[in-house]
Amino acid sequence: MALATAQVINFSKVKRQDVGLVGGKNASLGEMIQTLQPKGILVPPGFATTSDAFRAYLDQNDLNTTIAVELDALATGKTTLQKAGKRIRKLILKGEWPDDTAEAILTHYRALGETDMPVAVRSSATAEDLPDASFAGQQETFLNVIGEDALLDACKRCYASLFTDRAISYRQIQGFAHDQVALSVGVQQMVRADIGGSGVMFSIDTESGFPDAVLINAAWGLGENVVQGAVDPDEYQVFKPFLDNESLTPILEKRLGAKSIKMIHDRDGTPRNVPTSKAEQQSFVLSDDEILTLARQAKIIEDHYGLPMDMEWARDGVTKTLYIVQARPETVQSRADMGTLKSYAVKDPGEVLLTGLSVGSAAVAGRVSIIESAGDIDRFIDGSVLVTGTTDPDWVPIMKRAAAIVTDHGGRTSHAAIVSRELGLPAIVGCGDATHVLHDEQDVTVSCAGGEDGVVTAGISEIKITEETLEALPETKTDVMLNLANPSAALRWWRLPVEGVGLARMEFVVNGAVRIHPMALAHLDRVTNPDARAEIEALTAGYDTKPEYFVDRLARGLSRIAAFCYPKPVIVRMSDFKTNEYADLLGGRDFEPHEENPMLGFRGASRYYSEQYRDGFALECQAIARLRTEMGFDNVIVMIPFCRTPDEADKVLGVMAEHGLKRGENGLEVYVMCEIPANVLRAEEFAERFDGFSIGSNDLTQLTLGIDRDSDALASLFREDDPAVLSMIETVITMAHAAGSKVGFCGQAPSNDPAYANHLVSYGIDSISVTPDSFVQVLRNVAKAEKG
Repeated sequence: MALATAQVINFSKVKRQDVGLVGGKNASLGEMIQTLQPKGILVPPGFATTSDAFRAYLDQNDLNTTIAVELDALATGKTTLQKAGKRIRKLILKGEWPDDTAEAILTHYRALGETDMPVAVRSSATAEDLPDASFAGQQETFLNVIGEDALLDACKRCYASLFTDRAISYRQIQGFAHDQVALSVGVQQMVRADIGGSGVMFSIDTESGFPDAVLINAAWGLGENVVQGAVDPDEYQVFKPFLDNESLTPILEKRLGAKSIKMIHDRDGTPRNVPTSKAEQQSFVLSDDEILTLARQAKIIEDHYGLPMDMEWARDGVTKTLYIVQARPETVQSRADMGTLKSYAVKDPGEVLLTGLSVGSAAVAGRVSIIESAGDIDRFIDGSVLVTGTTDPDWVPIMKRAAAIVTDHGGRTSHAAIVSRELGLPAIVGCGDATHVLHDEQDVTVSCAGGEDGVVTAGISEIKITEETLEALPETKTDVMLNLANPSAALRWWRLPVEGVGLARMEFVVNGAVRIHPMALAHLDRVTNPDARAEIEALTAGYDTKPEYFVDRLARGLSRIAAFCYPKPVIVRMSDFKTNEYADLLGGRDFEPHEENPMLGFRGASRYYSEQYRDGFALECQAIARLRTEMGFDNVIVMIPFCRTPDEADKVLGVMAEHGLKRGENGLEVYVMCEIPANVLRAEEFAERFDGFSIGSNDLTQLTLGIDRDSDALASLFREDDPAVLSMIETVITMAHAAGSKVGFCGQAPSNDPAYANHLVSYGIDSISVTPDSFVQVLRNVAKAEKG
């Protein structure tokens, strides 16, 4: 029987061009079974009813005219959406199967193998999952359906779900004629994820659109909780370009989710949620090998389809096999305007009320409206900040009327996150207790502008919006690079035409991602504060050793900064905390001396070879070594701050070599900060030991003019354009170039003052590194300076 007249077709005979016959979801499953299984993509077997079967069912029960009448009444305002949808669904559920259709369904069901095989029954609209629209979640899915009668009933319920309120509304908005959309039902052998795990993954970063990352969410049990946002899942991020090299482990991020519930099969086979154990909550669902396996599968699927993909996966708890159970085009970032970059900044934010996972990069101020259930939608005030526990497709009408969305539960692949992206709304998901902490009519500011951690603050804050057209940016001979410190925000800058990262501040990553003093991890027995010890134990739970926690967290944090512009250079400055700042880290007070002037004290290079910090520096070196070798980011350059003498440089380089960071080995370059007059006056000697210089204008100005840069009384005298400072800069550039070394500048002066860019360009600076918000202005200033 030809596909065009078949009522039921095995997945193995369906291909991607059969969307009109079996819908996007089922066409994709067939495509993968036929073409990608030889490449290692495992898809559970199954079959699909066709659009012909759907229309035969409507004809058998004389439903076409009734449906048309109801929808015409809706279009002309003679009935409500709720009444029309309810009547249509009721009629479909009361219908009888045509004998040939029912027999075809049951014949294919029996062919799957064992009697009463448990199956997943999923709806697949025949206009579904096209690149310009996503029907995800609009129709029903039924899991662990067992037996022939139950299967036929589930297929009927899928048909009826084509006319849920949300599905009718969505088709109206998207411009799909109701009589042009049919429904196919996919019947697929169940994966025993109820005793395993499951989740969702994207072959693109969902927030920034960064094309070289795979995002994976994972939870215990069946995957509906992840899709619906009922659980806070684990989150993993993987760098795609390195996946072909099996010797590398390019996992950029591993975030442990709460995973407080899991969906399993009840005694009668129906799915139900149960609490997870403490062991499950404290453990990652996926091993590193499984994370990389799924990421490779995502890349294979994306390469085959030629566009970013949204996939669902499941791990069988018996066989431990990983399966792909759905794949469809990603429909938000793939359609985003790549030629424009919009950034948001909140000025003078109020008290932090809540944090969660950010969706998007926007910020909004507004008034809270707490809605506990879809039944209370009528209470919602248009333009408010919608606050709720979680959302499902029934919430879409109200979400469209919101200024922002905040939920208690869910991850970045939950329903609330997906719909927020499609609507272009900022959302913060997985806050935990938003419905408890916030109250109706409360003024708040919702900000996703700071990276992956979204923040809700008290009050209505001013929000600055900057929009840049990237096509109009000039090209320059001088490399214009970025200064970065926040790994969670790094990927959002991938579209800027930067030449790399001129300064990645390690201490910021330690403060945000590690939080513990490295010496406290190397020598926990020397931490005297019992509260600090307890917190250290809690943070490092799950790691084999305390030092491994530091190395792992630091390497992963830096990896996202190294990834966004790979293979362009990323200069990582080793930690440059002052002693008072180190002391503020967990356990730090037992290892740091009190100093009257930490700015000029025990900081930078002098710490690295000192017995007081040598073991801590060893962990920093191990993290960089892992970043470059095990993870693959060989674009990372190491930079040493506040190095006072060439002899000190020799000592530091020696300690680095002991821990796998030998200058020149495996392409490793080592730079030095030029921030002390001695770095300028002895530039030839420093150039013999380092591959490049990076001018730190704040410290160089401070030490050249003898001014405490933090002094309010002397602020008017602190000028980076003082002739003495400019002379220092010109001198070191000239001497370094004569020795064959590169020189960069990291500071804000070129963005604030076009004349400063003129000075640097005229001196022959090789690169200028600035914060992302000033990159465009500096690029233009440099281009203008180069033209003279």
